[in-house]
Amino acid sequence: MIKKVIISGGGTGGHIFPAIAIADEIKRRNPNAEILFVGAEGKMEMEKVPAAGYKIEGLPIVGFKRKLALSNFLLPFKILGSMIKARKLVKGFQPEVAVGVGGYASGPTLKAATMLKVPSMVQEQNSFPGKTNKLLAKSVKKICVAYDGLERFFPADKIVLTGNPTRKEMVTIEGKESEGYLFYGFDPSKKTVLIIGGSLGARTLNESVVANLKELENSGVQVLWQCGKLYHDKLKESLKGVDLGNVKMVQFITRMDLAYAIADVVISRAGAISVSELCLVKKPTVLVPSPNVAEDHQTKNAMALVEKNAAILVKDVDSKDKLISEVLQLMSDSVRCAELREGIASLGKPNATAEIVDQLEKLV
Repeated sequence: MIKKVIISGGGTGGHIFPAIAIADEIKRRNPNAEILFVGAEGKMEMEKVPAAGYKIEGLPIVGFKRKLALSNFLLPFKILGSMIKARKLVKGFQPEVAVGVGGYASGPTLKAATMLKVPSMVQEQNSFPGKTNKLLAKSVKKICVAYDGLERFFPADKIVLTGNPTRKEMVTIEGKESEGYLFYGFDPSKKTVLIIGGSLGARTLNESVVANLKELENSGVQVLWQCGKLYHDKLKESLKGVDLGNVKMVQFITRMDLAYAIADVVISRAGAISVSELCLVKKPTVLVPSPNVAEDHQTKNAMALVEKNAAILVKDVDSKDKLISEVLQLMSDSVRCAELREGIASLGKPNATAEIVDQLEKLV
């Protein structure tokens, strides 16, 4: 039983939502548990975590910019300030256990926790670990991972293959097809493509759709297209007066479970949590990894599926010319779709969140 825990990390939804899933499972098992989140000031966790009902403290930590920037000169002072504040938070809260999910704040928090002899664990979502978790690996007691082969980066005796925490409400899709078609105003007799590029959107995926609207219209399929917050207004303006036919463009998909339920094929980036969700909903998937992420980890995530015949990869640079035709060809190939469904289903870890909390309880 866990009574007091610190959960640290964030920066992106891919770090925040797993952290919240872990917290929810701890609360489900012990409603009186005290949970303190530690994030980075100004990052999205400072908004999302309180919205989920949890207390959060912010550290002044920032990342290193690859281009010349004033913030790089301030970085040593930010790290020192974050270490001092993290140590103060850990000493004041006195947790039984600490867990880091990656992101800027995770480093100082877990470093402070391990220095104060608090049993600690990291949860690595990607097939290629980030720098923070690599540095923490020596001092934490357990490392929960979602992919095979991470002994290259972490001590083998600390690794536990659990999978990534996912939000159950997102991946519970059985029996929801009728509701999904009604909710999105789609025709149950037509095949559906779901395009998801993250909450902010993915420029390449959006350009691929715009460049191939005529091909999509002629194919007879219907498309649910999440274009993202960054691109929605501009796209809406540029497509004014254009007949989108069976293509429905939305800024953000609020009922992802219903979207997954009606999808015959999914086009997605290859962020760790998106990939984990796709393994659980068992849909034929075409992944377009973002090239603009640290260590090119999305390509490595995607290849982990491709090598097991669980997804198709289209390179970002080829997306505009090849993506839509690749997807339409896949939709007409029932044998290939069945192979991909079988392959991706074999990689799903439906009990990941519970197994991670089991590991935390063992540390306590």
